Amino acid sequence: MKSLMKTMLLALFCLVGVVAHAASDKPNIVYILADDLGYGDVQCLNPERGKIATPHLDKLAAQGMTFTDAHTSSSVCTPTRYGVLTGRYNWRTRLQKGVLHGFDAPLIAADRLTVAELLKQHGYTTGCIGKWHLGLGIPKGEPSPTIPSGPISCGFDRFFGIAASLDMPPYAFIENDHFTEPLNTTKAFYKRKGPAVESFEAVDVLPMLTRKSVEFIAEKAESDQPFFLYLPLNSPHTPIVPSKEWEGKSGLGNYGDFVMQTDWSVGQVLAAIDEAGVADNTLVIMTSDNGCSPAARYPDLEAKGHFPSGDFRGMKGDVFDGGHRVPFIVRWPGQVAPGSRSDQIICLTDFIATCADIVGAKLPDNAGEDSVSILPAMLGTDQGPLRESVVHHSFMGFFAIRSGNWKLEFCSHSGGFGDPKPNSAEAKRLPDTQLYNFNEDVTESNNLQAEHPETVARLTKELEQIIANGRSTPGAKQANDTQIKIRK
Repeated sequence: MKSLMKTMLLALFCLVGVVAHAASDKPNIVYILADDLGYGDVQCLNPERGKIATPHLDKLAAQGMTFTDAHTSSSVCTPTRYGVLTGRYNWRTRLQKGVLHGFDAPLIAADRLTVAELLKQHGYTTGCIGKWHLGLGIPKGEPSPTIPSGPISCGFDRFFGIAASLDMPPYAFIENDHFTEPLNTTKAFYKRKGPAVESFEAVDVLPMLTRKSVEFIAEKAESDQPFFLYLPLNSPHTPIVPSKEWEGKSGLGNYGDFVMQTDWSVGQVLAAIDEAGVADNTLVIMTSDNGCSPAARYPDLEAKGHFPSGDFRGMKGDVFDGGHRVPFIVRWPGQVAPGSRSDQIICLTDFIATCADIVGAKLPDNAGEDSVSILPAMLGTDQGPLRESVVHHSFMGFFAIRSGNWKLEFCSHSGGFGDPKPNSAEAKRLPDTQLYNFNEDVTESNNLQAEHPETVARLTKELEQIIANGRSTPGAKQANDTQIKIRK
């Protein structure tokens, strides 16, 4: 009997050891999503036309890989976040243009697999700290309601953050499924007035999110269980409110100061990873949800020599690349070569497929329909293009598709906040289709739609097929949530 008991204990010990070893083989994953940080706002990506110091982002790039052709699925906040967490294009949902607000119903369906749920299935503990902006279904008129939906119902074990953009009520911190304090007053940050907590101030949010993230990393690093931290920052989105110690640092006004503070926040998170002793087994991804906002005051910045979109045309909200081409930096010691660069065309929807590849999982047909693993590019084993195409979507819901060096835009204008604006006199004079060759024209200034009708036809057909199939990756055909029109 004693011999049998010893055998059973030994077997149990070995099993525990195998599980612990398997868990330790999986990297911790920290995904940092800045809010309205332009491609040209990162110094190492825009050395000639960028004037804001970003030492921590520059160091991260030197330690890892920079993707130079990375795109958000939309050129605004909510839709991009949907794509990051689900691997599905945002325009397949009810949200055909614009963004959600703080009290809106959830955009992620209850039965949709998220990257947090996927990682939980594979032994991860998961946390979301920051700006949610995907709908929480918060009951209105109640000071201390239970919040029925949100990160906790989407696979996250822990949430601390804010409901939506920091210029949208409710103005309060949320922990898991409740406000940390009752809504007891009314405030307005930037332009929107609504329910708030009296002690809540916009300027305190970035430092608080940074501190909570550092604490999360320190706590979770003590466990053998791998962790996933999704950190969607509130900055440098409006209200543009750098802390007192950052005011005047950039010499470019509040926006430059806030970008510098955002860089500091990233530095604090990286330092926490180092101090916890888990840097060698932690995959860090740093990116942005769209291009720089017009609220940053482009003319003022450009007059001082700073170009937030770098060499690219457009800004947040636009179908032009300045709206959706974003910084994308990956660090994974021992796996990703330091100081490396990839020119692969990628999309932020690719995150869930990449995570599935890392943990050895296969996504079901009804998940990650527009997600392609970029792990081969990260490891330097890619032999050709990972994607056939990427679909872009503007603030006003206008489409574009990029395939290789060709980009086709289904409008005569920016589709968003830039010039020419939708319905403007200038837009009405221009062709209703734009075609650009990025081999020769990254500034999107020479429309070739008349010279290459065959390319227009080919890319139009490709977009129509992607819409009809309910997916852009191999797999069973899926249904979109609503009818989708290419031309608005």
